[in-house]
Amino acid sequence: MKKALYKKVVIKIGSALLTDNGKGIDHKMIANWVSQIAVLRALSVDIVLVSSGAIVEGIKRLGLKSRPNNISQLQAMAAVGQMGLAQAYEACFKAHDLHCAQVLLTHDDLANRQRYLNARSTLRTLLSYGAIPVVNENDTVSTEEIRFGDNDTLGALVSNLIEADLLIILTDQTGLYDSNPANNANAVLIQKVDANDPVLMTYAGPSAGNLGRGGMQTKVSAAQLAARSGTHTVIASGKHDNVISRLVEGEAIGSFLEACEGHLAARKQWLAGHMRCSGKLQLDDGAVSVLVNKNASLLPVGVKKVSGKFNRGEVVSCVDSNGDEVARGLVNYSSAESKLIMGQSSLNVAKILGYEDAPELINRENLVLTK
Repeated sequence: MKKALYKKVVIKIGSALLTDNGKGIDHKMIANWVSQIAVLRALSVDIVLVSSGAIVEGIKRLGLKSRPNNISQLQAMAAVGQMGLAQAYEACFKAHDLHCAQVLLTHDDLANRQRYLNARSTLRTLLSYGAIPVVNENDTVSTEEIRFGDNDTLGALVSNLIEADLLIILTDQTGLYDSNPANNANAVLIQKVDANDPVLMTYAGPSAGNLGRGGMQTKVSAAQLAARSGTHTVIASGKHDNVISRLVEGEAIGSFLEACEGHLAARKQWLAGHMRCSGKLQLDDGAVSVLVNKNASLLPVGVKKVSGKFNRGEVVSCVDSNGDEVARGLVNYSSAESKLIMGQSSLNVAKILGYEDAPELINRENLVLTK
């Protein structure tokens, strides 16, 4: 491999691709993808897998001739199939002396701010240990995900969690076309386009098969969701030789849906436009100067007063001694905890609270100046 262009990558693998069109887990293909991931890990690229296939594998293991429609049956299929999926990944990663970890999420986990932060912390910690998280929807308990969810969207949400540079959606299709290539021999592959181009949805169609839950429409929607946090998306065939490594090198394969804003710009644009702040932190003159002039994080020592009631991860306003807002950002501690540590050195946080989530009240990457 030449050189990794991207350092944080989420890879979503579709059911049809993963199970050889419903025959069961394709161990040979998984081994191939894992070999490519092992090369990337050796180059210090962080990888998160979002893997479909549990329900399809469960159907095969239990000998059903078709996919059931009953929710409890689908949940049972997911529970059985998840065992095979985990075993397949564990065996393949072990062959490369790599650890993987199973992470089961629901969309509700990522809609709840506290659970969102917990999921983010877990994924980031796993990556810091060099492990490869294998994420799937927790279909066995989340009936709504079986009915309406899709792992393309989950891939975009996970990209937001780890602030990925690239979301790779591997499918059994070559990429996104301007019309259905099955019906139009002159259909043109969309090679590179702004992820937010409104014309994309007119190109995309629903799923043509019954194995997965998402067609090109969900993939385009996922790319647009990922773009909000500055993540580029590639939709490509997982059957290309060495496809993951080549995409991470930056080779043009499939359809590249570009995020126009970088991570920081996208995040700060969201923060700046966040009209409702959950609380207020009054800063001393020194903290105001450091924030405005040095692009620094906000430390507890610079806070004189905490107002309002807020939880960790909510948006708070930072004001000067006159009450004028100078910045706003995502706070690392609740209002009750912030009151206990305000005016204190970061070295004392663990002693006061009994734990330390971060040395800063607001990290500079989660803070935008408003003055």
